[in-house]
Amino acid sequence: MQITLLLHNIRSVYNVGAILRTAEGLGVAGVAFSGYTPRYDDPNLLPHLRSKLNRQIEKSALGAENMIPRKLVDDPRTWLTSQREAGITIVGLENNLSPEELPRQLILGRPWPELLSSQRIILVLGEEVHGIPSDLRKLMDYFLEIPMQGRKESFNVSVATGIALWGLQNMIKNCHP
Repeated sequence: MQITLLLHNIRSVYNVGAILRTAEGLGVAGVAFSGYTPRYDDPNLLPHLRSKLNRQIEKSALGAENMIPRKLVDDPRTWLTSQREAGITIVGLENNLSPEELPRQLILGRPWPELLSSQRIILVLGEEVHGIPSDLRKLMDYFLEIPMQGRKESFNVSVATGIALWGLQNMIKNCHP
């Protein structure tokens, strides 16, 4: 299975670094950046700002920022549409679904037969507080939810990414030994 991440409007450089480190450790094929997500080695920034941003991401990525393929996606709607047309399954990591989105809900730890047939997945991560914006949510084939055991409603985006990646890989591995 090949998983690519799309980081859309992630605010924290430390979350970006932690996601890069986790993604590399779990064998993610690549990471795409869109919206205002901080990017490592962003050529659009002035050199002193790029250097500062790089140092901040490096603090939590610990070298993974140079190990995993990265790309900039200017228009995530167009990019996700083209990826779906190429046969890639689009999954949003989201826990606040509207009633019309509930039929596309996948809960980590429960079987998902349709998803298991896909060998390529894009896991979309949204902004830390508000999640994936509605215009992108319309493009999701599925929404992955991590069941919460405590009183909090959600995990930090970098922690949720690690749980989701590990869960996706193990759910599929257990169904295809």
